[in-house]
Amino acid sequence: MSSWTLKSTPPHDWFLCLDVDQYFDHEHDPEKVFEDGFTRPIPVGDRDILVTSFFNGDPENPEFHFESPESLTKEEIEEANKSLSRIFGTELDLRPMYDKLENDPVIGPKLTELYGLKRMARANLFEDTINRIIEMRLSHKPTAKKMVYKVRENYGSLITAKGKNIPAWPRPHQLIKASPMAIRKLGPTKRKGEFIIGFAEDLLSGEQDLQELEQADPKTFYKNIKKVRGVGPTSAQQLMLFRNRTDATFPSNKSGGKEKGLRKWIIMSYGGDPDAISEEDFQQMISSWEGYEATALEFMFVNWVLSEKEKKQN
Repeated sequence: MSSWTLKSTPPHDWFLCLDVDQYFDHEHDPEKVFEDGFTRPIPVGDRDILVTSFFNGDPENPEFHFESPESLTKEEIEEANKSLSRIFGTELDLRPMYDKLENDPVIGPKLTELYGLKRMARANLFEDTINRIIEMRLSHKPTAKKMVYKVRENYGSLITAKGKNIPAWPRPHQLIKASPMAIRKLGPTKRKGEFIIGFAEDLLSGEQDLQELEQADPKTFYKNIKKVRGVGPTSAQQLMLFRNRTDATFPSNKSGGKEKGLRKWIIMSYGGDPDAISEEDFQQMISSWEGYEATALEFMFVNWVLSEKEKKQN
């Protein structure tokens, strides 16, 4: 067994994430995570290990404690930390954002209520992309999550823990062994099967590079990730939010003269007309977001999630 800790750049209150079902997978129950920890497979080299994560609950001195039933070397722990840091956003420094957006009419009021919020992601962009492609256009999220789980179960490595088999996320070399029709039998459409297999092939052939995509500036990322079949403009913008960066871009995406996607939501939140606003006026509208576009959007998203939950409770 191995145990270790990882500090996060403050402020960081991971417990805020437990209210956001979209951050978690089919096997997770956020209500139990608080006490039992957050358990998921983590890629380390050519194998996958099971890691359970616990948060110390201190937004000003945030620290995660990790436990694995495996005996890991120092190098393997360092490798695991690369994925864990991306999952929890421990390296994201949002401190300057709080001053920049303090007087912003949309984000400013949310900074206190959601103080310490950082988005959750998956271990790498490949996992995020598979998840996004399978779940897109499915309104019933529990069903969508189950489909993703079945793909993991059939093509990822199985890790046995406490008498249960937990499937890791498949690697590209594992997914190219699949066929679109075989994936279709697991729930996703045949075309979605073609898309995720195609992305795996792009990575193995060198046509796409995960590290380059992860580190690219927002405009370059947006341009290149859209080349992946099955990733449209809205998906490209959403995948951009999960990277280890605080910046993002929201290009216009109109259909029939009507703005779509995240840009439309942002403009409407500021009381603008998404179909008539100029590019110059849009950039001025979010000028206080500069450098923290991804984070600002995440504050809007989580605030919306909490508002919707409150409506259902009432």
